[in-house]
Amino acid sequence: MIWIDTHCHLYSEEFKDDRHEALKRALVQDIQRIYLPAIDSESHQAMLDLEAEFPQHCFAMMGLHPCSVGDDPTQELAIVKEYWDQRDFVAVGEIGIDLYWRKDNLEQQKHAFRTQIQWAIERNKPFIIHCREAFDEVFSVLEEFQGSPLKGIFHCFSGTAEQAKRAIQFGLLLGIGGVVTYKKAGLAEVVASIPLSHIVLETDAPYLPPTPHRGKRNEPSFLLHIAEKLSETTGAPLSRIASMTTENALSLFHGEPSK
Repeated sequence: MIWIDTHCHLYSEEFKDDRHEALKRALVQDIQRIYLPAIDSESHQAMLDLEAEFPQHCFAMMGLHPCSVGDDPTQELAIVKEYWDQRDFVAVGEIGIDLYWRKDNLEQQKHAFRTQIQWAIERNKPFIIHCREAFDEVFSVLEEFQGSPLKGIFHCFSGTAEQAKRAIQFGLLLGIGGVVTYKKAGLAEVVASIPLSHIVLETDAPYLPPTPHRGKRNEPSFLLHIAEKLSETTGAPLSRIASMTTENALSLFHGEPSK
């Protein structure tokens, strides 16, 4: 079985002491590909260095995280665009709206989100959505692009069955991570109603570690705990979870069939 972690900040400072070891632990578990979402200009180079060191296993995205939009995202967006003008990336991301940390710059967040969706459409690339306490706002922006060829991942999906349906209607896959293993989250029940054709797996490491690692730093090798919960929830064997989620990810990022 081959697994894919579609969202992992393996380049972050939290892995500075054992980054290579963490990658090796993932490879031992047959997690063959790790997709790296961008945050902002302070960490772009670390992400690109990791991709350059392990080009067969690590794949960089490029985008501006909503928590880095600030009061004026002009300069950060210009840096993102310059990277896209210089080279190709597997996706635009991670982008979106976050109203947990800050609510007073919603219009700036919407502007950055809109701008980067448009770049994804122009380049025929998927985009990766970060949404925290902002489902209505995210869906409102997506509705502005109705009729456009949208594709991407609703990262760290933790919404209701109705919100899952809306995301899928926009052409998005649902990124299922450690939250599905949290008993009080209610996500397992939602996931049980979603066909595997709409799901990809992610860790969001070093954040949101799955049970039984809550309270610890998350890492790519923990992806198997998420897969096991998905198997338990859906009744599908692990082999099918692996083949479907891997195929979904490869098709989205590269237009490739499952291997």
